[in-house]
Amino acid sequence: MSILHVIILAIVQGMAELLPVSSSAHVVVAEKLMGMDPSAPQMTLLLVMLHTGTMFAVIAYFWTQWRRAYFHDRETFRTIALQILVATFFTGLIGGGLIEAIEKLAFPRAKHAEIEQLFGRLDLIAPALAIAGILILIAGWKRRNAHLDTPRDAGTGMNTAQAGWIGAVQGLCLPFRGFSRSGATISTGMLLGVTRNKAEVFSFALAVVLTPPAIAREVMRLVKAEHLSGGSVVAAAMMPSLLGALFAFIAGLLALRWLSRWLETGRWHWFGVYCLAAAGVVAYLHHMGY
Repeated sequence: MSILHVIILAIVQGMAELLPVSSSAHVVVAEKLMGMDPSAPQMTLLLVMLHTGTMFAVIAYFWTQWRRAYFHDRETFRTIALQILVATFFTGLIGGGLIEAIEKLAFPRAKHAEIEQLFGRLDLIAPALAIAGILILIAGWKRRNAHLDTPRDAGTGMNTAQAGWIGAVQGLCLPFRGFSRSGATISTGMLLGVTRNKAEVFSFALAVVLTPPAIAREVMRLVKAEHLSGGSVVAAAMMPSLLGALFAFIAGLLALRWLSRWLETGRWHWFGVYCLAAAGVVAYLHHMGY
């Protein structure tokens, strides 16, 4: 894995992670096109560091909005804290249940099967991208002409039931590479009547809560793989991975500016068009043997 490969993957991850187009699908395709093995320990370490970089990009970009919207009084903070807890509960309940069920159904005879073994399959990524694209299109077209004059930083802009639905849809995204988390959660919020800006801010607040457990899961897989192989791949890949985190952070900030601009100007549906086109490309690559 060269430095150039790391930078390319960091930019792909940083941009796609924070745009509603599924970073995992793009990273898997990029790795395959560059002849890499997405399941290799050094790739797992790189993915962990890239996720860390994009998480800090989210915090840096949204901190001012979160502070104004969620921390300006005690009652508002209690409300958003409850909504995040409810959403995260449903994410864990649905996402965890689906992951366990898929692992048992896909690997009925394996004792230690992990859903990550399916993440490199382009035949599964393509339909997930298509579903995400359709959901984004529906939400974008429905709200394209809506004129919502709720102030950008006044209150949470949603109720607990809406937060629960957004968390449930986020749970559906966890087992499926290609089913964009941000695309699905922001679209769900918009369809439930939450303003575009509020749906975006809440979606990425959930991402910051979800990212550390996801990183911890990847780290545990990495430690297990290193122990089984008896190698020192992690140490050799640490510096390139740190560089990747930096580039992912920068790319993530740029992506968030792009996302916010398109949400505010009613161009959300174009991300759906892109996802459908990407689904076609991924399906073609699968047909070609990747």
